[in-house]
Amino acid sequence: MDLVDFPSMSRGDLRDMRIAIDTAFRDFTRAYGDTLESIFHPIQVLLVFIEDLLIDAPWIVVLAGLAGLVWALGRSWKIVAGTVIALLLIGYFGMWEDTMRTIAMVAVCTLIAVVIGIPVGILMARSDRANGVITPILDMMQTMPSFVYLIPVVMIFGLGKVPGVIAVVIYAVPPIIRLTNLGIRQVPADVLEAAEAFGSSAGQKLREVQLPLALPTIMAGVNQTIMMSLAMVVVASMIGVRGLGQPVLQAINNQYFTLGVMNGLAIVAIAIIFDRSTQAYGKRLQRHLEAQHG
Repeated sequence: MDLVDFPSMSRGDLRDMRIAIDTAFRDFTRAYGDTLESIFHPIQVLLVFIEDLLIDAPWIVVLAGLAGLVWALGRSWKIVAGTVIALLLIGYFGMWEDTMRTIAMVAVCTLIAVVIGIPVGILMARSDRANGVITPILDMMQTMPSFVYLIPVVMIFGLGKVPGVIAVVIYAVPPIIRLTNLGIRQVPADVLEAAEAFGSSAGQKLREVQLPLALPTIMAGVNQTIMMSLAMVVVASMIGVRGLGQPVLQAINNQYFTLGVMNGLAIVAIAIIFDRSTQAYGKRLQRHLEAQHG
């Protein structure tokens, strides 16, 4: 078949359809934009609070607090030492404030993704119908170019922190949903049968058997969500999200090689810290569970 003869919508009809959809979306944002902004205002309050806490507190206190958190997760002096060295270098090269803003953004986005993702993952694990409906949505969310997420949130909320958080959460939430679903489904059937033999209800099996055994897999999902949140930082800087992404964007626009590389390396350092800490915590959980059940 000649490509010219391929049946398709006429250009006029296609243009009219696009105009109708764009007009309807603009009308929606004008009618409900203020309401949606008020709904998401607590997110901005939380993000600003964490940012101010990390930036205004003495750097040595923040450094000690982050090192303590890394120790609590990984119980590894090597990871703690690497964290301290990386943060000291970040501060020495003048990237401390932007790094704290990025850490605050990733913390808030990860918290929201976990609050949304774990219940959705549980729903998928308990219902094959829900699994069949939600899985294609997750596939679309993970394959959609990240820049596309910026269009609707900017049209509704404008530029700033809240649209950045929403775009990052949409981009980063699929791994925690998928791995929560996977972890619960991989709980051995004989363990569930033993729980049923002891008279456990469905809720008790979920709380006392399935979630504890699935926790290492869920933590792997949290790890991937953090990594994807950091990957979205540079993209979110295009809509006014302050942090390490803005200097990278500035370096791209002005061809500042050193500025881009330095801030890029700072993002890499934060990613490695989060990755090693959460992975170490997941391994500790795995060993603990194996000791309990082995």
